[in-house]
Formats: sequence, structure tokens, C-alpha cells
Amino acid sequence: MDWQQVQCFLAVAERGTLAAAASHLGMSQPTLGRHINALEVSLGLALFIRSRKGMALTEAGLSIVDDARGMRDEADRIALKAAGSAQSVSGSIRITASDIVSTYVLPPIIAALGIAEPDIEVELVPSNTLENLLRRDADIAVRMVRPMQNDVIARKTNEMGMGIYAHEHYLARRGEPANMEEFFRHRLIGMDRSNLIIDGMRDFGIAAERTMFSVRTDDQVAYWELIKAGAGIGFAAHFLANGAPGLRRILPDITIPALPVWLASHRELRTSQRIRRVMDFLHEHVSALPLKQGMPEHDTVER
Repeated sequence: MDWQQVQCFLAVAERGTLAAAASHLGMSQPTLGRHINALEVSLGLALFIRSRKGMALTEAGLSIVDDARGMRDEADRIALKAAGSAQSVSGSIRITASDIVSTYVLPPIIAALGIAEPDIEVELVPSNTLENLLRRDADIAVRMVRPMQNDVIARKTNEMGMGIYAHEHYLARRGEPANMEEFFRHRLIGMDRSNLIIDGMRDFGIAAERTMFSVRTDDQVAYWELIKAGAGIGFAAHFLANGAPGLRRILPDITIPALPVWLASHRELRTSQRIRRVMDFLHEHVSALPLKQGMPEHDTVER
């Protein structure tokens, strides 16, 4: 059985359309369609019901999809072991991190890595989802939560301090809140579909609702730019605010727990010289960053 055909079958089965599966696999729709047709011929089975809405599995397709996933899991394990055994430092490495970390933390570190290790190619994947290290969606992940998978090794590298910030232009218009009661009467910047901020406030005993936030976005970089533009009051990392002209920290007595910064990789990759080199390099440089320290308290703006 052609393994590539099985991969194509799984991509279509899990994504529902030829277009989505072809995009995931990085191949054209006609090529993907030929692989599916060839697999059906070799098995003597119709695996999909084709319609304008997409591709739905037939009973025959449903009967083999779990076995095909098992084949993929075994292939992934073989690939991990092979990658873990690689002794060469040269080659590519795929790093995933949140949008904020990918945009504002990692670029200078990756630039320094290119100078120290010019034979290492870096693929940076900005993503706020927890990429699947077990399936090699990434070799190394920089995460703000501790990975809990059994086959993942993690190393706490730093902590990212957080605070409440607004631009001085906004505060000049609306005044600076002196307490939480006044804070909630301001124009607040929150998240749209994500419950990250709401859940965090509820952990503090604050019955937060989405309607409390006048401006909402789930894009972390856009969120930061909204604060800088004076769109309202929001929550931001200290290291970002420290370098932003006109940003003011407000309600500094409100303690927001720092976000831990973890480096994670699959356990099978611990013997790869390239992965170990990059993990050590990232740890050295990220741990040296002053991520936790906030800017000093400012005088209150006159109302």
C-alpha cells in the first residue's frame, strides 16, 4: 500500500474537502484527487461520497480510518526516533510560539542563532494554539502553560510579568482610574471569542463578562497595538510596555500573576544534537531577558 495515498486519505477524511486537504499537504487538488482514486482502485472500495459540499466518508471509509490513523501514529514514531538519532547540527528546525512571542521576543534571538549556527534553518510558526509536538507540527514550542503530555519534555525558562496599561493620550481624555470600581467605568480592551481575560478575572473573584469590554480582538498583536493607539485600557506584558513611548502603568497595586515561559519538545528528540543546541540557545537567551520587571508607577493624570 502506498503510504502517500494513505496520508491523502486521512487529510481528506479529517478536513472534509479536497481544497482544505490539498492546502494542508502542500499539493494540488488534481494530484490529491488522483491519489484518492488510486487508493480506492487498489482497495476495491469507494471511500468517499463526493458532493458539492465536500467529501464524506462511506461506510467502507469509516471502517478503515482508525487503522489509517494507527499507521500515521507509527510513522510519526519512526520519524521522531530517526530525528532524535541525528547527530548533525545542520538542517531545519521548526519553532512555534504565540503571536506576541514570535513577533517581539524571538526575532533577535533567531538572528543571533543564525550568526552562531549558520547551518541551522529556522521555521517560525506564530500560533496561539498548542501545536502538536507528538506529530512534529513543531520541533520546539515556546508556551505560556506547562505542557502535560507524557512524551513531552519541558523546561521553565522565564516568567513574563503582566500589568494594566493605557496610553497617556487616552488618560488625558478620560482620566486615570484610582480603583477597580473606576476601572470598570472606562473603555476596556478585551478579547473577542477567547475567554483568556475573562477567566483570569474570574479567578480573582471578578464576575467579568464580555460586554464589559468596549473593544475586543483575539489577535494578540492587534490587541497590543490597540493599547498603544489609545483605544482604551488593556492588559499587557511589562517588557512591551517598557519600550513603548507614552504607555502608562495604572493600578500598579493590582497583582497579575506572571506568565511562565516554557520550552518544550518531544522526548524522542532529546538525542538530536540540532534540537538540543537550539533548545539550549533559546533557554540561554530567553532566560536572560528582563521579562518580569514592570515600569515604575506614574503620577495620576489630572481629570
